[in-house]
Amino acid sequence: MEINTNQFITPIKSLNSSISALNDPVKDQESQGAQLFKDVFSNAIQNVKDTQADVENKQYLLATGQLDDAHSLPIAEAKAAISLDLMISLRNKAMESYNELIKMNL
Repeated sequence: MEINTNQFITPIKSLNSSISALNDPVKDQESQGAQLFKDVFSNAIQNVKDTQADVENKQYLLATGQLDDAHSLPIAEAKAAISLDLMISLRNKAMESYNELIKMNL
């Protein structure tokens, strides 16, 4: 049984990033938050693309008689529908948050 040492070893950050974090910690937190927000949407979009490509591949395989297990197509379609629903929900929540920010008086 192999042990994955990547989960135990954390890389050392460069000195420049540590110094910039000390100079402006609020800006660093904002950029990390923005990056996290971007990553969530990027992952959701990529997940929708991947699941839809899997559905199309399974549909092709079924149409050509190459799909051994016919039940895998409805499973793939359900996964694609769930990932699309998740992305739509994320978009709607982001738009609601944006509208609330617009309504706030500064």
